[in-house]
Amino acid sequence: MNTLTRRLDQSRPYALGLFRIVVGLLFACHGAASLFGVLGGATGGGTIPAGTWPGWYAAVIQLVCGGLVLVGLGTRGAAFLASGSMAYAYFWAHQPEALFPLQNGGETAALFSWAFALLIFTGPGGLALDGLFGRTTGDARDSRDAEKQSAPVTA
Repeated sequence: MNTLTRRLDQSRPYALGLFRIVVGLLFACHGAASLFGVLGGATGGGTIPAGTWPGWYAAVIQLVCGGLVLVGLGTRGAAFLASGSMAYAYFWAHQPEALFPLQNGGETAALFSWAFALLIFTGPGGLALDGLFGRTTGDARDSRDAEKQSAPVTA
């Protein structure tokens, strides 16, 4: 393995952590805009009335799951819920308009859905509160250690 590859591999948990932080922050901002009217408010300005299906519930998911992903607490569960909500948003609100995201305005929903799907499988990476509670950081070394521990013992 060359030096550059080794250095990049050593930085992987922190790069993944920064990715998680940015995605979580952007997602939480969408929820805050819809619920509280900040950052330009919901689509067309203002807020979404409480209890309105599905927009208000989506905004709550965005704010709560975005915040959890941002700080790296319960990342995989929050990312699972967030990914599913964005997949629902894409197929329910955007897909009926046209086939491709560029045509139907669903690029954001598709990107968030796939970004959160990635976090389900990778975990939070570095700089996560999950690390304070002894949970996995998503580092490649953690998965190798788990494989060693679960490997059957042969004589």
